[in-house]
Amino acid sequence: MKFRYIKSILSAASLLLAVSVTSCIGDLDATPIDPNIVMTFDQASVFNKIYGTLGLTGQKGPDGSGDLDDIDEGTSSFYRMTWCANQLMTDEAIVNSWNDAGVATIADCSWSSSNEIVTGLYYRLTFDITLCNYFLEQTEGLTDDETTRQRAEVRFIRALNNYYLMDMFGNPPYCDKVSTEKPQQIQRADLFAKIEEELKEIGDDATATLAQPLQTTYGRVDRVAAWLLLARMYLNAEVYTGTPQWGKAKEYAQKVIGSGYKLAPVYKHLFMADNDGSNVNKARQEVILPILQDGVRTKSWGGSLFLIAGTHKSDTGMNPWGSKQGWGGPHCRQAMVAKFFPNVNDAPSVLEDQMVVAAKDDRALMCGVQRSTSTGDNMSFTDGFACAKFSNIRADNGLTSDTDNPDMDIPLLRMAEAYLIVAEASIRANNGVSTQETIDAMHEIRKRANAAESDSYTLTDIRDEWAREFWFEGRRRIDLIRFGDFGGHTDYNWDWKGGEKQGTEIKEFRNIYPIPANDINANTNLDQNPEY
Repeated sequence: MKFRYIKSILSAASLLLAVSVTSCIGDLDATPIDPNIVMTFDQASVFNKIYGTLGLTGQKGPDGSGDLDDIDEGTSSFYRMTWCANQLMTDEAIVNSWNDAGVATIADCSWSSSNEIVTGLYYRLTFDITLCNYFLEQTEGLTDDETTRQRAEVRFIRALNNYYLMDMFGNPPYCDKVSTEKPQQIQRADLFAKIEEELKEIGDDATATLAQPLQTTYGRVDRVAAWLLLARMYLNAEVYTGTPQWGKAKEYAQKVIGSGYKLAPVYKHLFMADNDGSNVNKARQEVILPILQDGVRTKSWGGSLFLIAGTHKSDTGMNPWGSKQGWGGPHCRQAMVAKFFPNVNDAPSVLEDQMVVAAKDDRALMCGVQRSTSTGDNMSFTDGFACAKFSNIRADNGLTSDTDNPDMDIPLLRMAEAYLIVAEASIRANNGVSTQETIDAMHEIRKRANAAESDSYTLTDIRDEWAREFWFEGRRRIDLIRFGDFGGHTDYNWDWKGGEKQGTEIKEFRNIYPIPANDINANTNLDQNPEY
C-alpha cells in the first residue's frame, strides 16, 4: 500500500533508546548525554511510532538503529516473531534450511528460556507496551477530539501486545506506566480481566472512544478491532482462565459481522500488493486492522517481505511473486496439504492456479511443481509443497512501488475470523452438535472459497477450517491449543511434530513459553513458568 493514510514515521528523540533486559523500563525518562539536547514529547511522532512497531524494527529500516538490543534487527519485528512462535511447530509450516538463531528449536519444540525468538518476542512486546504507556502518560488530561481518539487507539495497541504476552507467556510481568521499579508478575486470568476491561472501555458503544465502524482512516483502529479481539479472547477463555465463555465469543463476533465490514469477494486478493484497494481488489472491505506496508517507505525484513520472500525461492518451479527476494524458508507440512487433499496422493504437482481447481477450494494456494507432498527427511525447501499465498503482485496488474520490498499490507485482523468464531462457539455451546448458526457461518466462509458446503459440521471440521482459512497467517498454535491438539496427550499427529519425522507428543508445558532467563535473573518478582 502507499503510506499516505498515516504520516511517515518520524524519529522521536525520547524513544531512541533500545530495550535490553528489564521489562518495565524507565529509559524513556533518561537524561540525555549531551546537556544541550532537550528531549521533548512529540505527540504525532510517538503516535506514529507506536503504529510502526507492528511492522517496523527501528529508526532507519531495514537495518541500523533497531529498537531492541541483542537480537538481529530483521528478526525483531512484532509480526515476524509472533508468526514464528505461533506457526513453525504446528501442522501447517515447516522450515529446514534457515540458520536464523532460535528457529530450529522453535520448530522442533525444544526451546529453552534463552531461545532467541522467545527472548526477542518477549522484549518486543514489553518494549511496545512501554511506548504505549509513555504516550498515555504524556497525553493524560488532554481532551481535544484527536488526542482522545489517539489515546483510545494506543490503548488498543497496548491491549493487543498484552494479549500476546498473556497467550504466549502465561504469567508475564505487568506494567501500565513507565517506571524504574521492577514490575510485578500477573497471573494469566488476571491479565485476561485487565485486557477485557480495557477493550470494553474503548470499544463498547456506551463508553467507546474508538471510531465508529469504518469511520476512520484506513490503517487506524476503530471499535470493530476491539470487538474482534474480545471475541478471540472469549473463544479462548477456557485456556486463559479455566472458564469457557462461548456466549460472549459469539456475541462479539456477531457485532463484528453486523459492523459493515464484508468478506472480500476473492480470497487471493487479501494477500496481494493492492490489498489496500484498487479498481479490481476489494480486500480492504474485509481487513479490520492491517499492518501497513510500502515497498519504499516501510522497509523491514520482518513484515510482508518475510511472508513473501520467506515462502518463495527462485529456480524451484514457482510462479513470479513480485520481488527479487526469495529466501526458501517456511513451506507446507504434509498435514497442511491434507487439509485440502485428504488423500495426499491426490494432490497434483502443479502451480497454485491449477492447485485451487484440483482442490475445489480457492484457498489452496500451494505450488507442487518440483515437489512432493512429503516433507521427507526435511532437508530442503522442496521437501513439501510451497506456500504461494502471498505476493507483491497487484490484482489490477499495475506497477508496485519496489521490486524488492512489498506493498502488500498484512491483514492482522480480518472479518473471516468472526464467522469462524460464531461457527465454533455455537457448536461448543451445543455440546459439540452442529447448529444452524454453525452451518450458516461455515457456509459464508466456504462459499467465498468456492468450496463445497455441508449440512452438518463437527469440531474436527471446524479445527481444519481454521487451517484452511488462515493457514500461514501466524495463529495456528493458538487454535491447536484450544482444541487440545498441541501440547499434551492427543490423538492428532502430524509429520515432524515435536521434531520427529513420524511425529511425537509435545509436552503439555510447552503450551506457553518461558519467561526469558535474563528477566528471571534480573527481577526477583518473577517466577518461571512450570518445567522451564
